[in-house]
Amino acid sequence: MIIATNVTKKFGRLKALDNVSVTCNKGECIALVGPNGSGKTTLIKSILGMVVPDSGFITFNGNNILHHWKYRAQIGYMPQIGRYPDNMTIGQVLDMMKDIRQDSPTFDEDLIHTFDLQPLYKKRMRTLSGGTRQKVSACISFLFNPDVLILDEPTAGLDPVASEQLKEKIILEKKKGKLVMITSHVLSDLDELVTQVIYMQDGVLRFHKPIEEIRTDTGEQKLARAIAHYMQHS
Repeated sequence: MIIATNVTKKFGRLKALDNVSVTCNKGECIALVGPNGSGKTTLIKSILGMVVPDSGFITFNGNNILHHWKYRAQIGYMPQIGRYPDNMTIGQVLDMMKDIRQDSPTFDEDLIHTFDLQPLYKKRMRTLSGGTRQKVSACISFLFNPDVLILDEPTAGLDPVASEQLKEKIILEKKKGKLVMITSHVLSDLDELVTQVIYMQDGVLRFHKPIEEIRTDTGEQKLARAIAHYMQHS
């Protein structure tokens, strides 16, 4: 579904991505992990078309994304920090997104109801807590029933109940055959979710493996311990 082939990107002297090749298919929930500065965000932005690689290319359903920009309509993106007009209310932001994407035949408002956001529709974005702002970002990413979900630190700032509700929604969408990519520094959040792990360091792809293979190789069931063990012995 999404294939990155020999993708390299430099910012000045910094090589943010160094000849990275990965294949991400439908029905997978892929953890994109690595230390700060490993290239995770650059890879995500390259997939979204926000960063153009210096060399290599990315395809979406077989089409080079440089020449077929409409693929973005099939991706729901949840940024780590959502930025919205301060004076707009939650309801206005959601209505604005719907107006922008009038081509969407249906809207997935499950999370809006799950998070019970309707009573807060008249609250202005500048007054929201970080957790509530995160809920709005999550709702928008799922709103248009996309084939692909790219979630950057999705549980950051969420209370435990909302975090579990979001994880249940992610599992449900994966079961529908969607591709889900998640970045997170809290690896314990990913234990129940992921089927594959992409580990990056210093812009280099260290490994891309099924989670069960990593657990078998390391003898660890917890993702955090498995990856730590793998990196210490690789």
